[in-house]
Amino acid sequence: MDKPPSLKPLHWVGNSKRDLQALPGPVVDLFGYTLYLAQAGKKHDQAKPLRGFGSAGVLEVVEDWDRSTYRAVYTVQFTDTVFVLHVFQKKSKRGAATPKADSDLIRERLKVAEQIAKELSR
Repeated sequence: MDKPPSLKPLHWVGNSKRDLQALPGPVVDLFGYTLYLAQAGKKHDQAKPLRGFGSAGVLEVVEDWDRSTYRAVYTVQFTDTVFVLHVFQKKSKRGAATPKADSDLIRERLKVAEQIAKELSR
């Protein structure tokens, strides 16, 4: 029998967990499975590097459901923990780009994740 994968802890930054729980069930299921794969050191097919954040350490999953678009942003750039940075419904009707306010919040929360990762590694 195969041994279950060793999972990295999942850390929710800001109100990202509450925001995820407020989304429609099918979207929650997809994002939850994506985060599980990240904890197991794998990557969901829909997870793509978030533009404007350099390397592939900050990933985004986009799901269209019931004529709305939802996004989850997380980082795997820290070896011991997966940090969920932001979960939101995209409201902008102008293209696929992440709205500036959301990008700014992600950057702010990434800094918080860096601080937490430093504290956890002590």
